[in-house]
Amino acid sequence: MFAINHAATGLIIKKIYPDVPITTILVSVQLIEILWVILNYLGVERTTTEKKVQSVSDVHLEYMPFSHSLASTAVLAAGAWILFTFGFKEVNVGIAVALGICSHLVLDLISHARDIVIAPFLDSRKFGLGLYEKPVVAFVFETIYGIFCWWVYGGSTALFCIIVVFNLANASFFIKAIPGPERFLAHRPFWITTIVALQIIVTAVLVGLFS
Repeated sequence: MFAINHAATGLIIKKIYPDVPITTILVSVQLIEILWVILNYLGVERTTTEKKVQSVSDVHLEYMPFSHSLASTAVLAAGAWILFTFGFKEVNVGIAVALGICSHLVLDLISHARDIVIAPFLDSRKFGLGLYEKPVVAFVFETIYGIFCWWVYGGSTALFCIIVVFNLANASFFIKAIPGPERFLAHRPFWITTIVALQIIVTAVLVGLFS
């Protein structure tokens, strides 16, 4: 799922735990992706593309067992919960952060192709419902989901516009008839990583400011 809608998920968590800082929540919902960015830059994890990139279905998250596996997510969420609950004596923060971390993988399991493994070094079976294999359907789903998160939170008009505008800005990644930057991404995995990193930062800042 694209960055704006992971950030929107943070709004639901903020609604449930209003005493937890929105900044902490926004980092938690993107923590897995932040690790993915770092590991891709380091060459530990790997992203590939088709010869021609026309939509998100042409981008393949070839190898990402450390950032996006079921086991690593569970360990990361449990570790965060233990740290905040017992280390800092912040029970609600611990729960909110753990939920944020887990939410990322749940949403990616819905949208991704079968590229999520059970654990690092155990890649015999991969999971993913493959929504991105039907890009137009994925675009509609992501946009509605982002708006749903805003509605549950009871956000401002400005926040609604941010969610809608960023979803529309990603339209070319889902609808082949709309030209966009994806056509320049073939065989340029670092460019893909950089676009993801920039979207994480910009959407988190805007959602945080207007939430």
